[in-house]
Amino acid sequence: MRILIVEDDFVSSKLLQTILFPYGICDVADNGYEGLELFRKAVKEEEPYDLICLDIMMPEMDGQQMLKEIRGFEEIRGITGMDGVKIIMVTALDDFENISRAFREQCEAYYIKPIDKDRLLETLKKLNLIQDI
Repeated sequence: MRILIVEDDFVSSKLLQTILFPYGICDVADNGYEGLELFRKAVKEEEPYDLICLDIMMPEMDGQQMLKEIRGFEEIRGITGMDGVKIIMVTALDDFENISRAFREQCEAYYIKPIDKDRLLETLKKLNLIQDI
């Protein structure tokens, strides 16, 4: 599995890498612009990411905007439904506006930090990204 972690907090990024490393190769970006570039490059090179863990509060481009850009890019390229990258929002924001906006833009899951490893892995299993926990 190819994984992109887009997170500007070093500790949160390392935690996600530690949890996800046994299941795939992790690339890391510390802002939305960098993450979007990595995502686009991977699609163009026909080696797309299977999973993106995406923080919302980041400098330059936040996670909500990046999510919207990803789904727009996929739509232009004819990537729809279950063929799109699976996106899990991982954030400290626990408000209705951010949660509903993320799901409107088609994220698969929304988790409030701190991350619960078992819950995250169960979600990956439900998304058919991993077999066993």
